[in-house]
Amino acid sequence: MFDVTPTESPDVVTSEPALSQYLHDPDVQLMLRAKRGDDAAFSQLVENYQDRLVAVLYHLLGNQDAAEDLGQEVFLRIYRNRTKYEAKAKFSTWMFHIANNLASNWRRDGARRREAPLAGSDSGPLGARPQEQLLAEKSALMPARVLDRNESQMLVRAALESLNDRQKMAVLLHKFEQMSYIDIAATMDLTPQAVKSLLSRARENLRAYLEPFF
Repeated sequence: MFDVTPTESPDVVTSEPALSQYLHDPDVQLMLRAKRGDDAAFSQLVENYQDRLVAVLYHLLGNQDAAEDLGQEVFLRIYRNRTKYEAKAKFSTWMFHIANNLASNWRRDGARRREAPLAGSDSGPLGARPQEQLLAEKSALMPARVLDRNESQMLVRAALESLNDRQKMAVLLHKFEQMSYIDIAATMDLTPQAVKSLLSRARENLRAYLEPFF
């Protein structure tokens, strides 16, 4: 547990043992203040990360309602466990670790909920399948044509959807959150080398998916 003591700046919290490399992270400082009972600091963390967290969860799960619900659950769990918090990682790493575990549980327990809409509308979690099929057909007929912005975005979403869950999470954290291999490894309970391999395979899969169009 952290032994919190005052410093020259009222907004900076130090701890025992010696200063951690993560204590210079402003979000870690906010979380340490929340640990001491500062609800305004916790509210600032929610404001800083809520939209980003929900966006990653949406792209991971393909369900906006689930993304918003799980986003709320992540912050609820953080708040409930705030007194146990220790700055052993960046705040974002800890937050996305919780989110990744919740998303894994949702995918495991909610598979039937996702299958139902697929049968009726043939729509995937990141886009409408009929549009993707039409795009593929048009591109096959005109392989040299330039895709417009909407078509390109739709195609990239479909390519992301084609990845398995672990590859997708690693790509989202690396590209959306600019997280390092070390931080992604901590988030996903992997080694940095495993993350490097995971991202390499994901890039190859994305390239193979997109190459026929571009």
